[in-house]
Amino acid sequence: RECIAVHIGQAGVQVGNACWELFCLEHGIQPNGTFIDQPSDDESFATFFRETSSRKYVPRAIMVDLEQTVIDEVRTGTYRQLFHPEQLITGKEDAANNYARGHYSVGKDKIDIALDHIRKLADACSGLQGFLIFHSFGGGTGSGFTSLLMERLSMDYGKKSKLEFVIYPAPQVSTSVVEPYNSILTTHTTLEHSDCAFMVDNEAIYDICRRNLDIERPTYTNLNRLISQIVSSITASLRFDGALNVDLTEFQTNLVPYPRIHFPLVTYAPIISSDRAYHEQLSVAEITSSCFEPNNQMVKCDPRHGKYMACCMLYRGDIVPKDVNVAIAAIKTKRTIQFVDWCPTGFIVGINYQPPTVTPGGDLAQVERAVCMLSNTTAIADAWARLDHKFDLMFAKRAFVHWYISEGMEEGEFSEAREDLSALEKDYEEVGNDSLGE
Repeated sequence: RECIAVHIGQAGVQVGNACWELFCLEHGIQPNGTFIDQPSDDESFATFFRETSSRKYVPRAIMVDLEQTVIDEVRTGTYRQLFHPEQLITGKEDAANNYARGHYSVGKDKIDIALDHIRKLADACSGLQGFLIFHSFGGGTGSGFTSLLMERLSMDYGKKSKLEFVIYPAPQVSTSVVEPYNSILTTHTTLEHSDCAFMVDNEAIYDICRRNLDIERPTYTNLNRLISQIVSSITASLRFDGALNVDLTEFQTNLVPYPRIHFPLVTYAPIISSDRAYHEQLSVAEITSSCFEPNNQMVKCDPRHGKYMACCMLYRGDIVPKDVNVAIAAIKTKRTIQFVDWCPTGFIVGINYQPPTVTPGGDLAQVERAVCMLSNTTAIADAWARLDHKFDLMFAKRAFVHWYISEGMEEGEFSEAREDLSALEKDYEEVGNDSLGE
């Protein structure tokens, strides 16, 4: 039942830091890799940690970046004793926001080392469930190196599920000019290799921090801690016991109706600051309905314009199945939440008894119960449409293309990738259409 986490590029590594900080807290493991108190007999930590002979616990993770600075922070930070030095792989030169460098010239020197370490981690597992891959769409390493790695992983471990957590380029806030190119190239290459990709949009999380947590100027640490809560909720069922357990493969079975349509929308509730939590009664019905509000979502798009294909509600904490059923029945009666007509039931529920843990000094309030909703909705096609539009504007003038060509790409790859994404938008449209018209 183990998962291997792969963190690629600056975004992946920094989100990874927040996640491992949270996992260590949840399992009571200190930053030097030992237990705070003598461990009980529960094997919950084994999903993410491997026990060495000297009773030290090492994360089943690997961090790759083509430049050093970000991983050097891990090597010198609080969690420096947690990771095995071989798990942190750095290159000498940066991918410089260039997909072609991450995929062709700079990335291919590092891919074998990375795969080598992944194989070592995989051999140490008794029943490997799959890979969690954290990266961004915009950067060079995050886009180029990931697509190279995914191709090789699906060759080596064909049946294992690969879940991506992707930092999607935000509509307004942008960190590099060539984001649309990188995102579209990487989506095109990893579309057939990835089983499920949870997109997270920086701007949407900024807004959540501003609105729900009263943080005037959110830093990346604030954003990453929110993301780590989501990752924790998704994997909670692998680690702790509950009334209804959900497996990694179960997500795919229930959330992905067609292999290409594997981009669920993530929502987490309750996101409230500690001074507000005091005044709110966060009942199951309340947090369930707040999941369906657009402003709690991790990607900017409006699900009221789309239709839901499937919905996965992962509850954790003090929760009785009866409350959940009542809450979901209430949601189904609302007119604004539409399901496609070929999927009448549409809800999958996971219930877990481990309440969410909060990072000390973090922004989230300590709550009794929380819910993470993964929904496959046609509205996420808006996100692709926005990205494609930006790509078209730049590619019409062939702006910045020479950087990619000088690293060994061809112009044909751009148009091929663009066509693939147009097809993806079409797929989403067809899925949303009513099946009665045939």
